[in-house]
Amino acid sequence: MNRPARLATAVLTAFAALLLTACGSGGGDDTSSDKIKGADTSGSSSPSPSVSASAEKNAPAFDFPSDVKVAVEREPTGDATKDAILRDLAYSAQANLEAFSKGSGQTANMNRYFAVPALTYWGNRIAKVKKGGLTVTGDYRFYDFKVTDVANGKTAAGRYCEDQRKAYGKEIKTGKVLRTKPSDKDFILNTFQVAKDARGDWQVVQQSWKKADASCVQG
Repeated sequence: MNRPARLATAVLTAFAALLLTACGSGGGDDTSSDKIKGADTSGSSSPSPSVSASAEKNAPAFDFPSDVKVAVEREPTGDATKDAILRDLAYSAQANLEAFSKGSGQTANMNRYFAVPALTYWGNRIAKVKKGGLTVTGDYRFYDFKVTDVANGKTAAGRYCEDQRKAYGKEIKTGKVLRTKPSDKDFILNTFQVAKDARGDWQVVQQSWKKADASCVQG
C-alpha cells in the first residue's frame, strides 16, 4: 500500500469506532479490537426506523459535510432511563463523526457528550488525523443500540454496532477518497461506560471496540 493507504489503516486501528474503513489486505497495525488507553472496559435484516433527533427535547444540531451521510437505527425500549442513555449514545456517535469531519475535538457536541478520559483521547486522535492530512467521507450507519447495565441511575454501560462498508478516509488537500474493499472488519461493536452529568446528559467516559464482531456482522 502507498503511504496514504497505510495512514488510513493506522487511523482505523486507533479510531475503529467511527471512521476510515480498514485496508483489505496487509499493512499497518490493524487489530481486531482496541480500547482507549487506560480505560477500564470490564463490567457489566431490514433496518428499523431511526428515532428522529428533531423530535427529541434539547436535541443537538449536527453539521456534517455534504459527502458524509449518517443513519441511526435506534428503537425505544419503554424504559425512560435506558431510552435516555441510548439517545445520548447515538448523539455521541454523531458528535464524534462530526468532530472528525471538522478536524476539531473541541466542538460543542463533543464537549456535551464526552468526558475525560474519552474526551481527551478523541481530541488527540482527531488532531493526529487532521495533521496526517485526512478527513472522513461516505456513509456511516449506527444500529443495534443496547443498555447492558445501569448503576444507581448515574452510571451505565451500553453498546451499539457500526457499519463502515461505505465509509472512507479522504485526503484533505486533494479530495481523493481512499476507497477500500468491504469486509467483515467494517462491522464494529462499540461498548461504552457512560455517566450522567449535572445537566442530565449521559456522557461517554470510557470506550472500547471490536471489529468483525459476530453480533454486528451482516450480509
